[in-house]
Amino acid sequence: MTRALASVMALLSLVMITACSAPPRTTGDEVQRLATEIRSLGPDIDPEEADRAARIAYSYTAQLVQEYEITDPPLIHNAKVNKGLRPRGLCWHWAEDIERRLKKENFLTLDLHRAIANADNQFRIDHSTAIISRKGETMYDGVVLDPWRYGGVLFWSPLVEDTKYEWVPRSVVLEKRRQEQYGQLLPYVGG
Repeated sequence: MTRALASVMALLSLVMITACSAPPRTTGDEVQRLATEIRSLGPDIDPEEADRAARIAYSYTAQLVQEYEITDPPLIHNAKVNKGLRPRGLCWHWAEDIERRLKKENFLTLDLHRAIANADNQFRIDHSTAIISRKGETMYDGVVLDPWRYGGVLFWSPLVEDTKYEWVPRSVVLEKRRQEQYGQLLPYVGG
């Protein structure tokens, strides 16, 4: 009986993992919609830069799907990466690679940021993303570019509308972790 229950629970867990990662329906004009969203970040956004950033975000996501050998939902792919069965594809890989690719464009009217969610939540894994904003603005005024969330299908949204995650600047999370680790290394000085 216990073995049967464990099998049913495992199957239900797998179904829930794959159901939670269903990508949004596509309409075929996603690149143009993203470009429009980027242009709406401010009147001084260069329309050509917005168009180029949107094209690259989509085309580079497709390229990374091939390079990362994505065939599964994100959490299953993560397990394969962690076991050495896939080369890359953790959320921070996606964020790092898409940020690096977009930075090569040397945009004059756009900035790129990195963010992490769930860093303080011991019940959920950290999630990293790249964010594009108007030059000089914070990430909170930008658009989340998250190819990991739906396993290689680019999710994007203004950060303020992305209610699934509470994004924190990557630098803040890493500094907090550094301080926590440093505190653990300090010798005990007591009386």
